[in-house]
Amino acid sequence: MAATSIGPCRWLCGALLALGLAQPATAADTVQVALGDVLSVETLAFAVAMERAKARGIDYEITAFSKEELGIQALVGGQAQLGVGTPYSVIQKTKVPLRIVFQLSRLVFFPVVSKEYASWQDLNGQPFAFHARGTGTEAIGDLIAAREGITFGERSYVPGSENRIVAMINGQIKGTIVDLANKNLLMSKAGDRFHVLPGVEDPASDEVLFASQEWLQSNPETVAIVLEELLGVWRDMNKDPGIIEQERVKYGLLADLPQEVLAEVTPFYQEGVEAGLWAADGGSAEAAKRDLVFYTAAGQLDGPAESLKVEDFWYLAPLEQAQAKQGG
Repeated sequence: MAATSIGPCRWLCGALLALGLAQPATAADTVQVALGDVLSVETLAFAVAMERAKARGIDYEITAFSKEELGIQALVGGQAQLGVGTPYSVIQKTKVPLRIVFQLSRLVFFPVVSKEYASWQDLNGQPFAFHARGTGTEAIGDLIAAREGITFGERSYVPGSENRIVAMINGQIKGTIVDLANKNLLMSKAGDRFHVLPGVEDPASDEVLFASQEWLQSNPETVAIVLEELLGVWRDMNKDPGIIEQERVKYGLLADLPQEVLAEVTPFYQEGVEAGLWAADGGSAEAAKRDLVFYTAAGQLDGPAESLKVEDFWYLAPLEQAQAKQGG
């Protein structure tokens, strides 16, 4: 997930400026997908959508990269046509004509604090822990602080949600922001000592699907099928999270994983749907504007946010067509 590593564009931006956008193939037998993560339970819904697209004639191949930046570089170099990640900083700082076409997941994080703090007002002037400076958790905290009219006291930085949970249980920190799985872990182990405060109501994008603008415009049929199937899966799982496990079995996905891991597929998607991890509409101009505000606050985009244009980052036409075809 990209949620906790959204620092500024560094060596990649320089590399892409020097490289420029390689001419992408306008028609390929196999769509190469650069995934800035491993194919896992968390990315299973995306694989299901691609399998559905394959059934409609879109052959694909997913390549997992150890770092999101490497996946973006593969896209820029023409080795891949579709990318999964968070390319906002690269788009702005390199002027590379990449465009986002679908919101895959949202930054659904949870503020967890000691029960001695009954509300956000009780945290005014109090210490608070984040993943690292300029990351998603700190941006979420800043947005909440502004909303609540409070100022945090001393800020500490502990990389990794799981490490902050350990620090909470050990009494080393009393408030932080963590992901869904670690929020559930904390509440199962120490729910008598901690509780969850209200977070961000309309979270920004975490992972998005993107491609070069030229490839998108040169391959409208391929793009349409992929987005229609993504939208269909996202709507299906928001209605019935169990569909992902059914489709996993149908297509033989992740068959090599241990059964104890596969047993977590349906609970993960049930919890994710309940938490609002996946927007059923796949994105919109309004969602894109929220992203611009959030990533400007996080320091990944140069603002002010109101000066940024959605069309410089998103190509919404294919998604809007898919939404219209499936009834809005």
